[in-house]
Amino acid sequence: MDNSIIFSLISEAFIIDDIGQRIATETSREVYGQKGAITRAEWNAAAQQGLKPSYEVTMFAYDYEGEEIAEVDGERYTIYRTYKRNDTVELYLEKKVGA
Repeated sequence: MDNSIIFSLISEAFIIDDIGQRIATETSREVYGQKGAITRAEWNAAAQQGLKPSYEVTMFAYDYEGEEIAEVDGERYTIYRTYKRNDTVELYLEKKVGA
């Protein structure tokens, strides 16, 4: 079974408006990856920190620029942990609440 996906990485930046309020702006770009399941060990380690992992996505490391939000199949996720392995990086995703 092929687990290849196209998903979005979203970066946030803040600008200051005319009255000094910080306003969030987002930039989204599509990248390729492989969607995988969360292992039992990862689930347990994340649960100890109060996290509820959803997916692990592996992608080429040079495509990752430190984004903290990913959108997979129309759903937003927080990237709570990364692990670089040679020329790939594993992104560990948790459902983003309120997005």
